[in-house]
Amino acid sequence: MKEKNLSPFQPAMTEKNRLLGEAVVKALSENGFSAKYVETREEALMEVLELIPEGVSVGIPGSVTIREIGALEKLQERGNKIYHHWDPTLTPESKNQRLTDENNSDYILTSSNAVTHDGMLVNIDGVGNRVSAMAWGNNPIVYVVGINKVAKDLQSAIQRVRDEATPPNALRLSIDTPCSKTGHCMDCKSPSRVCRALLILERATMGRKSHVVIVGEDLGY
Repeated sequence: MKEKNLSPFQPAMTEKNRLLGEAVVKALSENGFSAKYVETREEALMEVLELIPEGVSVGIPGSVTIREIGALEKLQERGNKIYHHWDPTLTPESKNQRLTDENNSDYILTSSNAVTHDGMLVNIDGVGNRVSAMAWGNNPIVYVVGINKVAKDLQSAIQRVRDEATPPNALRLSIDTPCSKTGHCMDCKSPSRVCRALLILERATMGRKSHVVIVGEDLGY
């Protein structure tokens, strides 16, 4: 098989990502998270399969990243019960129940909209199901976060979510918001606004196992 032609600059970028990722992992660990850096999405998937036992139920409350690494299919293949509300066969009534089932699962598997250099996780929701699952639960939670989501500080993390994460999500869901037309946040008052609930995890919450896998690739929004 012919190998891909790699850019001669790629080794430097890979090393830069490693240095940044390991620095963020150190900050997350100091903030009470169980954190690890891996280089590739394949390694991230292996970490997920090691962290989540076979046979348990797994709630995935909306995440492009988790689908990009192939976690949903692999977990299903080995017998884990998956709850996710992106199932296109759900009716509005069954979707509401699915949101509850996600948060009540044995494990939560998700990503984060942003992570700061000093180890804070920043997320914005429209419905609030995802941030509620992050804020409290007796169930362990696993985050998989691409290196593209690392932001210098809290202000730039929030701005990253509004400008980089929300517009493509609105477009993906065909939601009529100003940002879906401009490609960046307009701080709108639209009834369809999807930036409604902001959660900043300065530390891992008490009494809960919180794992973060930082990946040296761009993943998700």
